[in-house]
Amino acid sequence: MDACCQEKEQELVNLQAGHGRILRIVLTINAAFFVVEFCAGILAHSTALLADSLDMLGDTLVYGLSLYVLWRSVKWKTGACMAKGLLMAAFGLGVLIEAVYKAMSAQVPIYETMGIVGVLALLANALCFGLLYRHRADNLNMRSTWLCSRNDVIANTAVLGAAFGVYLSQSVWPDIIVGAAIAGLFLQSAFTVLRESFIEFGRSQSLAQL
Repeated sequence: MDACCQEKEQELVNLQAGHGRILRIVLTINAAFFVVEFCAGILAHSTALLADSLDMLGDTLVYGLSLYVLWRSVKWKTGACMAKGLLMAAFGLGVLIEAVYKAMSAQVPIYETMGIVGVLALLANALCFGLLYRHRADNLNMRSTWLCSRNDVIANTAVLGAAFGVYLSQSVWPDIIVGAAIAGLFLQSAFTVLRESFIEFGRSQSLAQL
């Protein structure tokens, strides 16, 4: 029995070590592309690129939180997931505000920059998605992290669609529509993470009372 427990404990340690290694990789990728997309979004006057860059920044903070709680208790992990949900909601609202501002200014973005940076960001996030995919069911912490990566791939694809739409229409509206859609995706994911976090918190509280 003792040997079995020791084996299970070692399996858990190995699993957490693997999570830490993957989280550090995706954190580095997202931090780098936040800078790239943010600068490109300003230069190209693109709401969609700025929205995607804020998503990268949010994910960098999310992955940092995931690393911080990796070796901590379920209570800490649940609290971190709640923080992730709130961050995602905040960025979603921020993007909506930016979309409204861009609608009033009506400045057409540079679609070439949007397309080039969008492709690079998509490749980077596809790599992150692949790294996180097989760990998505390990625990709530890794699931919420995988959700962020999945959203990134969808958002990057939408940015490319916005660039093509701007090219065809020579209008600001494809960029604004995509920015608003990314905001909606943020908010939906935020509610999903918060709901699961509250469920997990209630379960942990019930077990603590036993």
